[in-house]
Amino acid sequence: MVSPDRAPVASADHATPRQPRIGDPLGQAPALSLEWTTQTRPPIEAVAVDPDPLPYPEEYRDRITIDVIHDGDVIPEEYLVDGRGRPISRDAIDRAYIHERDWGASFVAGRIARRLGLECFHNVTTARCLLDFGRFPGVTRPGAPHLRRSAINLPFADRLRFAQARRLLEEHYDVISKAMDEAIRGKLLKIAVHTYDRYNPSGTERPQVSVISRALGYQMDGELPYGVFDPLYPDILAEFTVDRMLPSRLSLQLERQGMPVAQNYPYLLPEGSPEVRHQVWSFFDWLEARFQTAHPDTETSPAYQFVWRMLKDTNMRLGDAGMLRAYIHRFRRPPSYYAQAFSNAEDAYRHIERYLRRNHDAVISEYRFSAERPMSFGIEVRKDLIHELDHLGRPVRLVPERAARIADGIADAVITYLTEDRVPHDFHDPVMARTSRWYGPGGEPNK
Repeated sequence: MVSPDRAPVASADHATPRQPRIGDPLGQAPALSLEWTTQTRPPIEAVAVDPDPLPYPEEYRDRITIDVIHDGDVIPEEYLVDGRGRPISRDAIDRAYIHERDWGASFVAGRIARRLGLECFHNVTTARCLLDFGRFPGVTRPGAPHLRRSAINLPFADRLRFAQARRLLEEHYDVISKAMDEAIRGKLLKIAVHTYDRYNPSGTERPQVSVISRALGYQMDGELPYGVFDPLYPDILAEFTVDRMLPSRLSLQLERQGMPVAQNYPYLLPEGSPEVRHQVWSFFDWLEARFQTAHPDTETSPAYQFVWRMLKDTNMRLGDAGMLRAYIHRFRRPPSYYAQAFSNAEDAYRHIERYLRRNHDAVISEYRFSAERPMSFGIEVRKDLIHELDHLGRPVRLVPERAARIADGIADAVITYLTEDRVPHDFHDPVMARTSRWYGPGGEPNK
């Protein structure tokens, strides 16, 4: 199912404001089509919203961002043929497109943004079945479980040639990443809106709504998988990606309205998700500023700049960062003409490492419970709650009044959190101080 004429042509390198496609403020549903389009648009767009008056303190204005990464409908023509120029099965593309898309997520996100007084939300237009920005870049290996997939999946993973896959990452993944970085920088809260199927692959029923705020590796092993991010990132920070009061507030708000809510079930955040990458990047960005305050002479040093670039390469897209990572942690030999630069960078890395170890408890505590720690979480809404489905389980029509009720409940919980729930770090009873082995610092497993 493809409609080459359905989408207008747009040319831009980054997210650009456009007219909303989320319906009017009363929740009127937009037309629903199961067709995808080959008519290209920017890979990510800022979708304009007509905002309500700001419902929380002025200090939080411009500190919230909302994104939708799995509700896109664009599959450019050049990716419809494999490495030998043979057409990829349209039936296979159709099945993957319908199954993978987060139907209705843009409507929910737009409604949340409007109620929070935001002027836009960010929407990835590239179809998820072609490129999943919620994973690390690369081609998924055969048999990989869902949460361990890479950005390029079936039916494209085993059909695109190297040049096609590389261009797809450069022209879509990298463009989305840059625009998302610009949207997130300086924000206090990032909300990722998703929708999911009613049933797990096993046949058990999923929760109506789920709030996701913990990294998969931390839940399973008490630490992040070795080698995914730099070992300087403290594992304990992966325990939660958002102030734990906010998921609790979301649960309370929605449960009061008759909507069952789960937390970190039926799955968790894969390490390649924007929410986890955002947490790692934000910590090293904060640590860089703290370190440079203590050692201002390092701010303009090429060796230190090289190290910070490596530490914040959470998208795994910088070749020189990957080389330095392999040099430091796997003892790889650098090209001879880079030997001195890599040696200098390793010295800088050890300096940063000593600084972090010497100030470990203070650094972790200061950052982990800071009121200014950047927060991010994902929220999943079941597709069957906000759509009428046909006998094959495909969405036929959005049910706007129900989708709007869920979205308004989410937004109202965020508003209550911002106006009532945020408390100073020293508010808690010292007997309940969050410094035991459950909370760190010092409670995380050894790498």
